[in-house]
Amino acid sequence: MQKIKLWNLQFIYCIQIVLSLLISNTAIGQKFGSNQNYLEFKNKPYYFGITLGYNASDYRLFKSKSFIANDSIRLAESIKGPGFNLGIVTNYKINDYFDLRLLPTLSFAERNIVYEVPKNKRPPYTQKIESVFFEIPIHLRYTSHPYKDIRVFVLGGVKYSVDVASDSRSRQKAELLKVSPSDFSVEFGGGIQMFFPYFIFSPEIKFTRGISNILIFDKKLQESSILEKILSQGFTISFHFEG
Repeated sequence: MQKIKLWNLQFIYCIQIVLSLLISNTAIGQKFGSNQNYLEFKNKPYYFGITLGYNASDYRLFKSKSFIANDSIRLAESIKGPGFNLGIVTNYKINDYFDLRLLPTLSFAERNIVYEVPKNKRPPYTQKIESVFFEIPIHLRYTSHPYKDIRVFVLGGVKYSVDVASDSRSRQKAELLKVSPSDFSVEFGGGIQMFFPYFIFSPEIKFTRGISNILIFDKKLQESSILEKILSQGFTISFHFEG
């Protein structure tokens, strides 16, 4: 747990350094004219880029009627785990304010479920679920009018994801709760566009809410029988470099 906290602090510190440098460069560029860099990109119908990101995800657990009656598990709780994203950005301009975006991404994620049992039986134990998702998000983005080469935006959309490492994981941990390798979710968020002479830098935060039940029910497993439904959820801090 201490290693995860230290990793998170280092990541936040790096974010602060990157943003400070980019904002300083933007302030210098503003001396040479308002929206000068934005005008260079304004007439491009589409452009591409890469995206890097940090994610934290967990599950929403819905207890079943069997949970109340069982005497083996007192508590089941999902704990967020860290991960990172690497993907490609494809942006199509609908008009000056709306964009349609496709971002195929590889997402490395970790989610944990903690089970608490009666003290006389065994200590609490944790199921760690590590995944490598191939994700296909489709977003509609609305951007504001530019001000000194900076625009703010909001976005919303849907995402399909499939865990490409699910087969090996299920073989190794066949005795524990299983979740579906594929998921469908909605996403929403916002961020800032910063226009530079040769690229656009866009820090962004978005939230993900799963809308499909990913629990694979197994009545033989106590961890499965106490749950009725599992939905995924999380957030991602992304850095897009486009041009």
